[in-house]
Amino acid sequence: MLEAVDLGPLGAEDVEVAVEYCGLCHSDLSALDNNWGISQYPAILGHEVTGRVTAIGPNAKGLKLGQRVGVGWNSGSCMHCHQCMSGSHHLCPEVQTTIFGHRGGFATHIRSHWAWAIPLPEKLDFVEAGPLLCGGVTVFAPLAMHANPNSRVGIIGIGGLGHMAVKFAAAYGCEVTAFTSNESKFDEAKGFGANHVVSSRDSAAIGKLGGRFDLLISTVNVALDWNAMIGTLAPNGRLHIVGAVLEPIPVTAFSLIFGQHSVSGSPSGSPVAMGTMLDFASRHHIAPQTEHFPMSRINDALARLASGKARYRIVLDADFRTA
Repeated sequence: MLEAVDLGPLGAEDVEVAVEYCGLCHSDLSALDNNWGISQYPAILGHEVTGRVTAIGPNAKGLKLGQRVGVGWNSGSCMHCHQCMSGSHHLCPEVQTTIFGHRGGFATHIRSHWAWAIPLPEKLDFVEAGPLLCGGVTVFAPLAMHANPNSRVGIIGIGGLGHMAVKFAAAYGCEVTAFTSNESKFDEAKGFGANHVVSSRDSAAIGKLGGRFDLLISTVNVALDWNAMIGTLAPNGRLHIVGAVLEPIPVTAFSLIFGQHSVSGSPSGSPVAMGTMLDFASRHHIAPQTEHFPMSRINDALARLASGKARYRIVLDADFRTA
């Protein structure tokens, strides 16, 4: 059932965006079910929005009415702390997430600070671009930080995040190995650009990869044999976590000391990182593989996501959009 929500007056530095499409992320499902213990109800979820600017606050910069933009995981930050001033707005202690304490994109309109409404490149397919604004930048950021075109990169999990990670790493020039527990995804992973595919359930196959990877990106939210995965790292290699696994990650000290290995993680990305990622995606014709539902069938879309059968991201088309 639709409900009218009064968003109040537009902030001086905010913009309002008419939602055209919005990706459905597993984080939306986690927020709906309060899996992280931080949900606030009633909630309007949705944080992978593409649409057009319909209103601009008097102090907003760099955007114009009618411009097509995207709004992702975050919709605001303080703009004056050390992190914001140094370009790491997503690490701001006052960062405003789009679906916690804020009205998200499963709606006709969404608001954000102007800096978090990211202009979409003209050649980017905006219909499919929504998942890039959260999942896309989440996997692109560690590649930009920790890889180069000569890197050997492993991607753990070929799902909503992982399939985009494979596409980005392959376009970057890396040698890419995909890990998946689902053998039906082997050929698809190669189609996304993986040079090699390994079953994440095959301990013997994983054991043969000792000392191989410069960067291993985990996109899954399930427990793994983490020491075995660290064993696949080359000297100075890094295991980077972007999948929100809730269990502790046990790692022995010696698995890090010998080989000078690192374990790290990162959330989403800054506005500059998002813009860079979108430009890269546009240049290399990278788009997520999607399934579309009208937003009026959001309950069906959520059930599809919860079933684990989506290949590989769901995008909602705003069929109740108003002018």
